[in-house]
Amino acid sequence: MSTGSVERINWNKLKKSVIKHRYLYIMALPVILYFFIFSYIPMYGVIIAFQRFSPGLGIWGSEFIGLANFTDFFGSFYFFRLMRNTLLISFFDILFSFPAPIFLALLLNEVKSTKFKRTVQTVTYMPHFISLVVVCGLIRDFSIQNGVLSEIVYFFTGNKVNLLGRPEYFRPLFVGSNIWQHIGFGSIIFLAAISAIDQEMYEAAIIDGASRLRQTWHITLPSISSTIIILLILRIGNTLNVSAEKIILLYSPITYETADVISSFVYRVGLLENNFSYSAAVGLFNSVVNFIMLITANQLSRKVSESSLW
Repeated sequence: MSTGSVERINWNKLKKSVIKHRYLYIMALPVILYFFIFSYIPMYGVIIAFQRFSPGLGIWGSEFIGLANFTDFFGSFYFFRLMRNTLLISFFDILFSFPAPIFLALLLNEVKSTKFKRTVQTVTYMPHFISLVVVCGLIRDFSIQNGVLSEIVYFFTGNKVNLLGRPEYFRPLFVGSNIWQHIGFGSIIFLAAISAIDQEMYEAAIIDGASRLRQTWHITLPSISSTIIILLILRIGNTLNVSAEKIILLYSPITYETADVISSFVYRVGLLENNFSYSAAVGLFNSVVNFIMLITANQLSRKVSESSLW
């Protein structure tokens, strides 16, 4: 069979599939257009990372300088500080924030009272829908010298300080507030996975005399392990994408030593200092490292378990 015949058959199959599932394609069209317009078309702008970009000359008229922006960043004073802060904040966020929704879902699964369960879910979901500006305003109010969090620190240490004015307190505040914001909303996926577990397995475990803790360890966690692994892979793929908006709203020059990350540096250099080429190079480096970490995490997961993205 000729290549033209194969292509014609494939085209006919695709045409029949589109006609048969036309409503699904129509529903998916807005999402496809969104990513095409706002994610794929702007990719050509990456070119400015290799230029000395001038808005007046445009992308195609600016001087090409190769890898100069990358070498300047790798050799700068800020490189190791930005990498250290970004990796440490991401590490602590994965270590504490990622398992928090899992624990909440497991606890809610044990609650017998439907009313109490719904109340807890509502209360824990709410922070996720509050504006980030409002959340950061609350964190600032709670962290001032006479704020709630400062009073708690004073109770244990005897020191009453403005927490956001001390570099050593920034990471705990950032990670702790992330847990408060997203623990409820993140538990939705795990609760859905738990609800899909075959109840006959629990009944068999009860007959065998297994306690609730053993049922959780030997039935619940293995049954949702694939969901946990997939979400962990995606989270590792965003290791260097620390929330720039939240960092910018909370940090100050006093806390740059522990708070300044790659995304906030890109904002400061690109928009405030108008050094678009340099910030584009830093942002491209950030994306490439995230992509490599995603591929690596997926490959490791595929080797040690049956779950992976592809």
